[in-house]
Amino acid sequence: MTSLRERLRAALKPAMKARDLGAVSALRSALAAIDNAEAIDVGEMRAGAMEDSPVGLGAAEASRRDLTDVEIEAIVRREIDERRVAATEYEHHGAIDRRDRLIAEADALAALL
Repeated sequence: MTSLRERLRAALKPAMKARDLGAVSALRSALAAIDNAEAIDVGEMRAGAMEDSPVGLGAAEASRRDLTDVEIEAIVRREIDERRVAATEYEHHGAIDRRDRLIAEADALAALL
């Protein structure tokens, strides 16, 4: 079985070919949220004296965090929930077209879980 991230990436190309703007937006947003969650915490970085700095190509690179499948699924579920909550707010304000787009985006993500 493929990972959720791989399923999201695999679904992006057909959505782009089908010109499904809602699905493309939702998939890109979910992938970006996963990438952001993998970024290192800025609090871990410290400035120091120049002579203590690492030297050489890639010497100052920091490895990204490795997320588990459960953490990635939680991020995607949060993306779905945010869209459904926003859709409800748009419905209360009478913006039915925006509500429908957000619901379609949430459904596109939920189909991959």
